Amino acid sequence: DNRQIMGIRCPKCHRVYVPPRLTCKECFVNLDEWLELSGQGSLSTYTVVYYSEPFHPVESPVFYGIIQLDGADTGLPHLLGEVESDSLSIGMRVGPVFKEKREGNILDIKYFKPL
Repeated sequence: DNRQIMGIRCPKCHRVYVPPRLTCKECFVNLDEWLELSGQGSLSTYTVVYYSEPFHPVESPVFYGIIQLDGADTGLPHLLGEVESDSLSIGMRVGPVFKEKREGNILDIKYFKPL
C-alpha cells in the first residue's frame, strides 16, 4: 500500500535480491534483512513483442525489460510503459508506476517508465 519496492539482503555476502527470496544463492543462508529501495534503476536489456496472446498483461506491442534497481544485485524483469521502441536504450534510467488499486503481487507495479 505504500508503493515501495523492497529487497532482501544476505547477512553474509550482503547481496541484495529483488524480488526477495528465502535463501542466498551464493551463501545458502536464510535471508531476513529487508530494505527499501528507491525503485529507480537502469534498463539492462529489453525486448518488444509485436503479437498478442491471451496471457499478455497489456495489448501489443508489449515492452519487457530487465531493470537493475539502484541498490540491488539482481535484475527485475518487468513491463516498460510510456515508451516507443525507438526510444529504448540500454542504460536508460527508469522508475516505477504503481497501480491505483494494489493486490499484493508483482503486477502492482504497472510498469517502469523513463525518468
